[in-house]
Order: sequence, then C-alpha cells, then structure tokens
Amino acid sequence: MINLPMPLIQILIGLVAILAFVGLNGLVLVYLERKIAGHVQRRPGPFEVGPHGILQPLADAVKLVGKQLITPKGADAVLYWAAPIISFAPAIVCFLPIPFGPTLTNININAGLVLILAFTGLNVLALCLAGWSSQNKWSLLGAARDISQSVAYEIPLLLSILPIMMLSGSLNLYEISTSQGAWPWQWYIVYQPLAFIIFFVCILAETNRAPFDLPEAESELTAGFHTEYSGMGFGLFFLAEYSYMIVACAMASILFLGGFNGPLASGWWWFLLKVYALLIVMMWLRWTYPRVRFDQLLNICWKWLIPLSLVNLLFTALVIKL
Repeated sequence: MINLPMPLIQILIGLVAILAFVGLNGLVLVYLERKIAGHVQRRPGPFEVGPHGILQPLADAVKLVGKQLITPKGADAVLYWAAPIISFAPAIVCFLPIPFGPTLTNININAGLVLILAFTGLNVLALCLAGWSSQNKWSLLGAARDISQSVAYEIPLLLSILPIMMLSGSLNLYEISTSQGAWPWQWYIVYQPLAFIIFFVCILAETNRAPFDLPEAESELTAGFHTEYSGMGFGLFFLAEYSYMIVACAMASILFLGGFNGPLASGWWWFLLKVYALLIVMMWLRWTYPRVRFDQLLNICWKWLIPLSLVNLLFTALVIKL
C-alpha cells in the first residue's frame, strides 16, 4: 500500500473540489451571462429549456461534448490540441492558494500572490500556440493581439498590486485578507481607490472581456484565436475564460474588498458574494459598452493606466515612509 504524505493528499482533494467548483460555476455563469445580456439588450434570453431556461447551460454542455473534434488541414496537431489544455490547467492551480474562508484554504503559502500571477501568465502562451498552430490568418491575428494586450496590461496590473503589498507587508493572500477589518471602511479600497479602478480595468483586458475583447473580435476576426476550435477544444477555452474571471474577481475581493471578512460574521459567504458582484459588473460592462479600437486599447494602457499607477505607487511609498 502506497503511503502518500498528508500535504499531497490535501492538495489532491483540493484539486477535485476545485474542478467541481469550476464546472458548477461554468454552468451558473453561462446562465447568468445570457440573462444579463437579455435584460441589458432587451432580448428574451433563455426561456425554452426548463423553467426560465435554467437547463439551457446543460444543453449547451451536452452539445459541446457531443461535437466531433476536427483538426484543420495543415495544422500542427500536437500544439493545436495542447493549447486548450495549457490554457485551462493553470487556471485550476490558481485556486489553490485562494482563502475562501477563515478555515477554507487549500494551501496557505507565503507567495500565494506570486503563484497566481505566474500561472495566469501561462494563458498567454496557450493562446499564442492556439493561434499559431491553427493555420488560420484570423487565429494568428487574434493571438498577436492577445500577446500585445496581455504584455501591455501586465504592467499597470502589477503596479496596482504593489501598494497593497506595501500596506499589508505580505504576499500571503490569507494574511492580506486578515489585515483588513470586517467593515467596508477598513478595506484597502478606501485607502487605494485608484489602484482598485486600475486593477479592475486591467483584469477586464487580461481576461479578454469586452470592451477589450480584441483577441476574439467576432466582427473582425470571426472568433480570433479559437476560430478553428469546436467541441471540447472550444469548451476548454470557454471554461478557462470563466475560471480566469473568477480568479481575477477573487483577487480583487482579497486585495481591495476584505476577502472573506464582512460585517456580523466573516465567512465564505461574504467572499462569494463579493466575487459574484464583481462578475456581474464584468458581464454588465460586456453587454453595455462597444469594443474599443486596438490603438485606443493601447493608448488607455500606456498613456493613462501606467502613469497613474506609477504616481499612485510613489505616493503610497511616500506616505508609508513618512
């Protein structure tokens, strides 16, 4: 009989729980996004499959699983099929150091923030491989756009996180959460409102959400980097996008909104409430604002977000020093 060390068993159990959480959230978010799109744009939304269309996400999932997997002619088959797996797998790892509650963290490590930033960066590589290996000009253009966009917005994203690290004195996500109080005026968003706005704009761009969804841009590039994907190849990219959205909103909740802390009784319910509130804002923005042009996307980053985040960082450092 093989005796596995207890930390490894804990990580394996955590990964299984995270996979179940991600799968369930995928169904919930698909339904939520369709309903929000319906309300914002005065469209019916799902109504046909089950009461109020609640079974529509299940029907979509069955359709994706049942579709034939096709490799485009001339494509690099190994890289083509590795790309959706490389996109999805790091998203699961990112959930491991996230403190869902005071006693609900899979692995409590000192460099949890760095781990998430490192693994989310792998998604850029996956989208690059998908675009390059598809042998499709729209896919390649979408991948090139994604790399430019991600590299540009990584800078203000990191600069907006640095003031929180300086205030909390830690890279441990649990310690950052506990360094904030239960009431809203004790959260870091009160001390760093500009950093929160910059961080939120950057996660919209990093997760390719409208109005920054240029790597997909249906009206210009068909579907961008995943134009040639069907079935579960497309399904994995889809699930990865929603997983990265949850990770990004979880980080925003921990860094700026107190994490699992809340009035009366702290717990996982406050954490999920904040995460879903931010997810709804992301969906509302997607179905409300039009897509920006690529030059506008880069101008927002280089002319506004980076200078403002640098000023905010220097001001925070000065205040802490004084």
